Amino acid sequence: MIAPKSKISKQRRNLRRSSVWKLETPNLVKCPKCGEYTLSHRACKACGTYKGRTVIVIKDEKAKK
Repeated sequence: MIAPKSKISKQRRNLRRSSVWKLETPNLVKCPKCGEYTLSHRACKACGTYKGRTVIVIKDEKAKK
């Protein structure tokens, strides 16, 4: 077996490993009803619709004031 010529420090090892992974941005789509950006295949947090029908009832914060 071939042995390493010299020890690689923990810092150098971790620096090398840290650049391997990258987080991908989530796919955002516009809501057809209100135009807000939302995650695909999920109900819109702004208006509460999914696939053209109301799933969540959203209370208006402006009406409370």
